[in-house]
Amino acid sequence: MRVIVTRVQPQAARWVKLLSPHCEALALPLLETSALADTSALQAVGQHWRDYTAVMFVSNHAVNHFFASNQAAALLYKGRIAPETRAWCTGPGTHAALLAQGLPAQRVDAPPADGGQFDSEALWQQVQGQVGPGARVLIVRGDTRDDDGDKPDSVDQPATPGVGRDWLAQTLRQAGVEVDFVVAYQRGAPVWGPTERALATQAASDGSVWLFSSAEAVGHLSSLLPGQSWAQARALATHARIAQAARDLGFAMVCESRPTLAHVLASIESLA
Repeated sequence: MRVIVTRVQPQAARWVKLLSPHCEALALPLLETSALADTSALQAVGQHWRDYTAVMFVSNHAVNHFFASNQAAALLYKGRIAPETRAWCTGPGTHAALLAQGLPAQRVDAPPADGGQFDSEALWQQVQGQVGPGARVLIVRGDTRDDDGDKPDSVDQPATPGVGRDWLAQTLRQAGVEVDFVVAYQRGAPVWGPTERALATQAASDGSVWLFSSAEAVGHLSSLLPGQSWAQARALATHARIAQAARDLGFAMVCESRPTLAHVLASIESLA
């Protein structure tokens, strides 16, 4: 069985390596990230690291790009009086990236690695006791390269920098927390050539399983292959929201799996 891994690089290559002993795995990223041309806003907010109760990073890309412009923030924890500011994240990859930057493990919060649920709801279960009225939280995330005004915020709330699911920000505000946002990197659809288009077109109907870990990535398929029918395609999604995005696109068969390697492999085997 062939599995199409759609994660952003370098995670796509890592997952291909992990899956290859068990199936034919190919990387076809549906997301691409890049650094900001202007990092002045990122640097400015980094100077106020100590002012935040917690800083939440949406991905390892957010971690790496943030600290590339704010190396001094991580060095604060090496001083005799370390800041109380905590770092939050939702997945093991982002957790590892924070530790690699030098943040102490006792200051980093994430869902349990063996819990199998790596999202904002699972993170909130771990951190809700840390914040209350008067607390400040910074959310570090990405922004789309093409700003067409299609942001996730409702018309009843002011626009916030970056794009992404705002469940955590809304939950924090309901708890009386002041929430700030900063964009650390840009993301968008990749540029495909004839080889990538041919692979994707074939995988839409040859029984391949598309492995999705992002609803945004699913959405990019419609622009990368306009008019393509997915009525014979199969997908494996690592969250219910991602699975619904695949169904909305027209995938004939969509299965859900927890995002751990063991669960993904078990789901792939069930589709064989």
